[in-house]
Amino acid sequence: MRKFLSQPQEKQNKIVTAAMTVFGEVGYKKAYISEIAAAAGISKALIFHYFGSKKGLYSYLVYYTGKIVMTEAQEKKDTLNKDFFERVAVITKFRLSIKKRYPAMSSFMESVYGEDDEEVTEDIARLLAIATDMHAKVTLNPGEENIFKNDVVPEQVVNLISTYVEGVMHAWNDESVVDEVMKDVTECFELLKRNLSR
Repeated sequence: MRKFLSQPQEKQNKIVTAAMTVFGEVGYKKAYISEIAAAAGISKALIFHYFGSKKGLYSYLVYYTGKIVMTEAQEKKDTLNKDFFERVAVITKFRLSIKKRYPAMSSFMESVYGEDDEEVTEDIARLLAIATDMHAKVTLNPGEENIFKNDVVPEQVVNLISTYVEGVMHAWNDESVVDEVMKDVTECFELLKRNLSR
């Protein structure tokens, strides 16, 4: 790994992006090192030289993804002090920003949810633990059920918002501007808050 990390940042980024793109498109089992190497513009031997194996490369991608998500999340650590609707807005913007800056990482993370190869089970568990922690921030905190009107079922609101946010993430494209998308998202959340909260 040290040999890879000693390479120029541009070269590292090219290899990581190529690997995330290929794994994201076809999954772990169907991904070929030769395809990743070709996409990165390097030899297959260099991938093995840097990572030792396909699993070594995949493990690094999990580590790299987790590190970026956790670093970015640290900047949002005050999120837990916000109310439910503000919290969901912050996390949505966070996810959009990640997708904007690291498009290959987003497809890689999505592929992890459907990955079932036993060779990378432990790696996937680590990444999913981080994702679960992020998801916990868009659920209701204890006692927050009381923010809604009496005839509102809190779980239905959470499911509605989760479905909406996933739709926003799915509709995202490279030309989208995060702040413009968030303007619509924020308006939607404010509408829900006005009509469903006490």
